[in-house]
Amino acid sequence: MEIANAVGATPGVNRTARVMMEGVGARIIRGPDWKWGKQDGGEGHVGTVRNFESPDEVVVVWDNGTAANYRCSGQYDLRILDSAPTGVKHEGTMCDTCRQQPIFGIRWKCAECGNYDLCSVCYHGDKHQLRHRFYRITTPGSERAFLETRRKSKKIAVRGIFPGARVVRGVDWQWEDQDGGNGRRGKVQEIQDWSAASPRSAAYVVWDNGSKNLYRVGFEGMADLKVVNDAKGQNVYRDHLPCLGEQGPGRSGPPGLKIGDQVNVDLELEIVQSLQHGHGGWTDGMFECLNGVGTVVGIDEDHDIVVAYSSGNRWTFNPAVLTKVATPTNSVVFNETPQQQFAVGDMVQICSDMERVKMLQRGHGDWADGMAATLGKIGHVQQIYNDNDLKVEVCNTTWTYNPLAVTKVASKDGTMHGTTSGERLSALLKKLFETHVSGDVNEELVKFAANGDAQKCEEVLKQSNTSGAGIGPDVNGVFAGHTALQAASQNGHLEVITVLLRFHADVEIEDKDGDRAVHHAAFGDEPAVVQLLAHAGADLNARNKRRQTALHIGVNKGHLGVVKMLLDLGCHPSLQDLEGDTPLHDAISKKRDDMLTLLLDHSADITLTNNNGFNALHHSALRGNPR
Repeated sequence: MEIANAVGATPGVNRTARVMMEGVGARIIRGPDWKWGKQDGGEGHVGTVRNFESPDEVVVVWDNGTAANYRCSGQYDLRILDSAPTGVKHEGTMCDTCRQQPIFGIRWKCAECGNYDLCSVCYHGDKHQLRHRFYRITTPGSERAFLETRRKSKKIAVRGIFPGARVVRGVDWQWEDQDGGNGRRGKVQEIQDWSAASPRSAAYVVWDNGSKNLYRVGFEGMADLKVVNDAKGQNVYRDHLPCLGEQGPGRSGPPGLKIGDQVNVDLELEIVQSLQHGHGGWTDGMFECLNGVGTVVGIDEDHDIVVAYSSGNRWTFNPAVLTKVATPTNSVVFNETPQQQFAVGDMVQICSDMERVKMLQRGHGDWADGMAATLGKIGHVQQIYNDNDLKVEVCNTTWTYNPLAVTKVASKDGTMHGTTSGERLSALLKKLFETHVSGDVNEELVKFAANGDAQKCEEVLKQSNTSGAGIGPDVNGVFAGHTALQAASQNGHLEVITVLLRFHADVEIEDKDGDRAVHHAAFGDEPAVVQLLAHAGADLNARNKRRQTALHIGVNKGHLGVVKMLLDLGCHPSLQDLEGDTPLHDAISKKRDDMLTLLLDHSADITLTNNNGFNALHHSALRGNPR
């Protein structure tokens, strides 16, 4: 959905303002379309914006500890009480009562006095004339909202983490036992600034054990505290508060973003880091994105944007941090047309630009040296995975490609695409099935295994056993980073696997990513292969370099058959990966109730917390999963 620029605002200013206004960390209360009972604790109770799931959906952690998703487009469940914690500020302004300079959060400008402004605290504190009408300015450069006088408007009390409230540690607690231990209580003394750029985003607490410290209540969307006995805050003019999302569709980011677009990051580092929570996070390596232009190479199911840079790195971004830019004349454009639609059986040509393919392959099967032989060659699509990656047979072997790395030449019905008048389908078919002989026996074994040719595999292995000269293939030999068993496992070739196991193939060999044959079977959605490998003694709980098990992969890829088979075979249902996530966390993230049920039926542990401190129940609430 396109977002119209506010009157008098430049596109860059308007976009930055929108990002900050609806930024992570805003303090909110229920809005005009609220229909969720007392999840918030009741009318006027306060919560914190944690992140945006989509342009229409926001995640909130209430001060009482409840977390859930709410509507912020079309219907508005929430009002913005205070956007100061997000860092929104009106440069060049000053509150004419308290002298805050500049004004953080919402700016209230008197419509009847020349150059007279109030901050939110003073506006709701009845400073200046109550009979005067005001303009509400939510962000710098945004359109002004003309309000009724305060004298005629209703005030309500807000409640939550305010001075006098009794609190315990909350979902984002990371301060060890400063509080005296889990469940110990403290008393809020004052609301303070966590940082100069994030006013009113923290609470100063004195714990019952005598220790004192400052804790996050809104800063970067964090909730270090949970209230057990709330306290009354300021009375506010409820109907004068803006609805969350009414000036734009939440976190939709720049309009029209698509594969191949050139983008940059034009926001301050603190804002980018804040918006990245729940959208791929932030690491030091991402500093390159602040100074350069990248290319959109993927849009995931959560609508986050995958951007590739000239360094070869690919980073996942909240779309709200990106700005579409005109393509520089000296830059490489990875794709100038909308993403093609593929079907099994389509004929495709592999891109001949090795560097481009290497970059596009990151996270899409990755690059292997053996793929060099396929550049510019014609193949046909054997399988389309759930993430739209393609399994392509080319040069007598099969590889997984990013769909952007191939171009459709002909549909499965023979319809040609983008060919010259002189090209004939028969010539392309001949090229498709041309033999690529290298003389490397290990290469040939892996290729035969990948293509499911059990007879040829057995022939070359028997030759190895009978030659006695050590020139035959090693059943565990590696070509293009994989063994024959790994290649056959991902492609589901049971007969080949049976042959390889008879020749003592090692089921536990790892590739460069630490993936074993059982991981490859999970990637390929091959439950029968998982069963065969298990009977051959494969460790179903083996972990790759990201400490993911085959069960993690099955859940993340959405392969229900693999997940069921692994659980039925007795794999551990609750091992944690590098992020601390169990398969249960992943099932909740993917909103797969079928897998959630399977995992719970097999005694998955709902109490294990990930690196963000969330167990399955927390994670479910934050992802909006009612189970």
